[in-house]
Amino acid sequence: MVDSAAREPVMISLGPPARRSLTEGLIRGIGAAEALELDRMSESAIADFLAEIVHAETGFVARTDSGGSALAIVAGTVAALCGEDIRRALRDPDLVFLRGLKPSAIEATRAVLLAVETGAPETVASALAPLNSR
Repeated sequence: MVDSAAREPVMISLGPPARRSLTEGLIRGIGAAEALELDRMSESAIADFLAEIVHAETGFVARTDSGGSALAIVAGTVAALCGEDIRRALRDPDLVFLRGLKPSAIEATRAVLLAVETGAPETVASALAPLNSR
């Protein structure tokens, strides 16, 4: 006698992966890796870099001790991926838009912006905290 329950299909979810936070694990201490020095670059140079890196096979690490610069690089990376105005996003991050990103957009962003290295993790974390509230 064969158990009929053993032959029934098993349902699995094929939906998007569980939502990863836009900022979880993003902040790390200064390391030996080559990083984009945000505090030494102009807005124009950062925007040009972002416009190119989103089409590359690799991501990048940003380095800053400024909470505002950390928030700006997240917003600028998202804008570059979405084909939006990168310079405007760097100057005036849209927190409502960033908090509403779909899981696939968050994954794409984190595949490009690998980390923010900083010597001021509390400052950077405080600036990025609004991205986690809904």
